[in-house]
Amino acid sequence: MKSGFSRAALTVALLTSVALPAGAAEVFNRIASFPVASNLPSDKDKLTGTSAEIVTASEDGNTLIYSDSPLGGIGFIDITDAKAPKAAGALMMGGEPTSVAVAGGKVLVGVNTSESYTNPSGKLAVVDIASKTVDATCDLGGQPDSVAVAKDNSFVAVAIENERDEDVNDGDLPQMPAGDLVIISLKDGVADCATTKHVAMTGLAEIAPEDPEPEFVAINSLGEIAMTMQENNHIVIVDGKTGEVKSHFSAGKVDLAGIDTKSDGALKFTGSKEGVPREPDAVKWLDDNRIVIANEGDWKGGSRSFTIFDKSGKELYESGPSLEMAIAQIGHFPDKRAKSKGVELEGLEAANFGDQKYFFVLSERASIAAVYKDTGAEPELLQLLPSGVSPEGAVAIPSRNLLVTANELDLGEDGGVRSHVMLYELAEGEPAYPMIKSATVDGAPIGWGALSGLVGDAEKAGTLYAVNDSFYSMQPTIFTIDATQKPAMITAALPVTRGGQPAQKLDMEGITLDGNGGFWIASEGDSAKLVGHGLYNVDTKGEIKAEVGFPTELLAGQTRFGLEGITSIGEGDDMTLWMAVQREWGDDEKGSVKLLSYNPKAKEWGAVRYPLEKAEAGWVGLSEITAHGDYVYIVERDNQIGDNAKLKKLYRVAIADLKPGKIGEELPVVAKEEVHDFIPDLKAATNGYVVDKLEGFAFDAAGKAFAVTDNDGVDDSSGETLFWEVNLQGTN
Repeated sequence: MKSGFSRAALTVALLTSVALPAGAAEVFNRIASFPVASNLPSDKDKLTGTSAEIVTASEDGNTLIYSDSPLGGIGFIDITDAKAPKAAGALMMGGEPTSVAVAGGKVLVGVNTSESYTNPSGKLAVVDIASKTVDATCDLGGQPDSVAVAKDNSFVAVAIENERDEDVNDGDLPQMPAGDLVIISLKDGVADCATTKHVAMTGLAEIAPEDPEPEFVAINSLGEIAMTMQENNHIVIVDGKTGEVKSHFSAGKVDLAGIDTKSDGALKFTGSKEGVPREPDAVKWLDDNRIVIANEGDWKGGSRSFTIFDKSGKELYESGPSLEMAIAQIGHFPDKRAKSKGVELEGLEAANFGDQKYFFVLSERASIAAVYKDTGAEPELLQLLPSGVSPEGAVAIPSRNLLVTANELDLGEDGGVRSHVMLYELAEGEPAYPMIKSATVDGAPIGWGALSGLVGDAEKAGTLYAVNDSFYSMQPTIFTIDATQKPAMITAALPVTRGGQPAQKLDMEGITLDGNGGFWIASEGDSAKLVGHGLYNVDTKGEIKAEVGFPTELLAGQTRFGLEGITSIGEGDDMTLWMAVQREWGDDEKGSVKLLSYNPKAKEWGAVRYPLEKAEAGWVGLSEITAHGDYVYIVERDNQIGDNAKLKKLYRVAIADLKPGKIGEELPVVAKEEVHDFIPDLKAATNGYVVDKLEGFAFDAAGKAFAVTDNDGVDDSSGETLFWEVNLQGTN
């Protein structure tokens, strides 16, 4: 079954996305962020890999339990105070936990104990939540994936995947042994192993019918099990009491138009794909007749959508690329996945909060949880919530107005953010996120991300300009931002060109006005990538009119940590450009960096020394420089993230003290004054962890200050971009 999605419908979806419906009084906002590493056992190294994959909640809603595959255990979080979650320990499971589900006072854990792909094995462990001990185990006869408990706690269903080896035969099917569905009766939350029933799934799917690959299970109030078989692109409905297959049907295919299909350092939503297998991952019941599937497209797909069926297999709704486009509007589109899977929709949750029915769609690669209102017909996108890095599972706790997401990726070994569990509350208010988004042009979103430098328009209050960095190497762009809207709106994108083509070999990290309607751009060099350090004068059409390289005496000590900001002082022939060098170069003393000056008329270079704060960990450097009144304001930060972040501050230097010396000779040292600590802002903005890259800061024409963070193009990043007005005192 194919399904198209019209450009007109997509335009409507984009224009109405991430906006509150008229009269709505309640929204979801993140209230807490829990680092999973806080639950590491005392005998584990603090950088031991962790992962929150599937998450569930105790029946009283006060305890979260999540599967942690790399650790080989399950973790517990005390959320009695949801705004201050507490580590409640971990329990090792003697294998790889794949899923968790609560029945009464027990949590049922699927544990993979396989020796190999060809000799799969697993068990269902029954864990007492209060004592955190294993009460019993049942042999499952294969490798478990998803676990679900009937709503009356009468039985548990386990999808036995017996997953394929992607390195064998290019991951092609069949690869035996075949998977199946296991049903086990429960009594007081304890599994009765003697009742274990294997329901064969062979011979049902059109694709590799001899090798079913069960992926995810969900159970409705009638005790009917919906199960996806991802690689087989198939859905099965089973009577949980009898094990009878009541219906089964293909998940079908989808046609996609207006999508980005190239992982090329540019965001262009002009491509298309036809007949893409949906290959669903998660499935949830919306009621006793309808299911929704998240179409990850794990094998041959890339379907980027979700679909609603009734249990007979009738297609009721297909999202097409509408969610992906809304995600692109808020800067979360993962360009490196464009060619294959795009935003990769994987996880789902559905629940009633009061009289309102919601379902939540998780994008693994975009790190977003989308909130939909289930209307019974075409669903309504209400919000896009930031969700750490790579959300895998979610659980709703309507009794406490809570939504929880589990984020699997742990980047601790590389100095990045750890795996997190995020908590959101439904309450009166306004959405805290997104803080900035883009408009649409001809029905497609303005693609953006990795914002770095920022500057205010000289005359129009609330208008600012930003540049993206080299992550989008094939699409260097100057963005116009309307900061009078909430969220702030990217209203235009001006390509930076050389000879009419996108300018190559740029890493734009700073932008300032040139006084003639154009801009000066600061590019950070990297000799390993053949990118030179330099300045670029760009006209009103985005064309580079002048390129200024560094003088020989300055390049003598060069590193790749070059220009990270640019500002201008004076006008006309008296204009002087001042630039911040991010870190020490070879001719700098430890703890000291250069502020460079350049007079475009005289073509003269100079510099002063700027003293850095000391780093508790990692390094400290500069991210931005902007002139306002009698001072230049400088963003100084460490390269740390989350709880390790200690320094994200704004300093200022009197312009009268900027008396540049000759490069290559002894340089004068300037005095700095602390103006603002950004860490409280970064913590409070969306109640997430402190992000690393605060890279843009500017004043608008009315003297209001704004800051923006760089989301690294959603590459090993949460994708979150924070943009806000900074409350400063004494900035005249």
